[in-house]
Amino acid sequence: MVKLKNCFQRREKKYKLSYEKYDRLVEKMNQHMQEDEYGLHTIISVYFDTDDFEMIRHSINKPVFKEKFRLRSYGVPQKDTNVFMEIKKKVKGVVYKRRVTLPYEEAGEFFETKRSAFKFSSSKDMQIKDEIDWLVLRRKLEPKVMIAYDRRAYFYPKDEDFRVTFDFNIRYRTENLDIASGADGERVAPEIDVLMEVKALGAYPLWFSELLGELEIYPASFSKYAQTYQRYLFSKEEFSHVV
Repeated sequence: MVKLKNCFQRREKKYKLSYEKYDRLVEKMNQHMQEDEYGLHTIISVYFDTDDFEMIRHSINKPVFKEKFRLRSYGVPQKDTNVFMEIKKKVKGVVYKRRVTLPYEEAGEFFETKRSAFKFSSSKDMQIKDEIDWLVLRRKLEPKVMIAYDRRAYFYPKDEDFRVTFDFNIRYRTENLDIASGADGERVAPEIDVLMEVKALGAYPLWFSELLGELEIYPASFSKYAQTYQRYLFSKEEFSHVV
């Protein structure tokens, strides 16, 4: 069973695949990697930002340091389903994630108060919670967009830090941001069949690097939130400020 970590660092690279290359790659990967126990599952995230989208606008400029804050659920949650409040930072190409797990009902109150009253048993979780509270209050963050997709994830038994995920049907919505309302939305990038993310702390296994070369699969820049903002939210945000 794959355990979801609450704190970790790694490098992440994206690759855009056709269905044909996805099928060929997975067929060969199956000789080395295993699909996790969740199978094809849906991830729903609500991204928070400032009123004028300052955080994502800063991120698009590719600075040395950038951060995002989101509420994430694996599947549509019920009241007692555990969800994640997560800060994602990127410093010189290295991704750092810190997140806390709490019941969806408690996380729902966060939308109203911008502060969680939930008490965690570990001091580390309380520290992350305080960091989230401070970030949200300092930057006056508010929920801006829901992004959902269907994912298959693979892990490498010989190196727990090496993982490969495949995301399908990436979609968004800007209204009714309650994640309990489901994962429906409009396609973010209809031209992309499959978005692959490779997550590694060190170098790729040699066999995987050779597979990428054999199938002519190359890195491609793609941020789900940034693409959503640039394609569908930027013009609306500019217009609202002009009006």
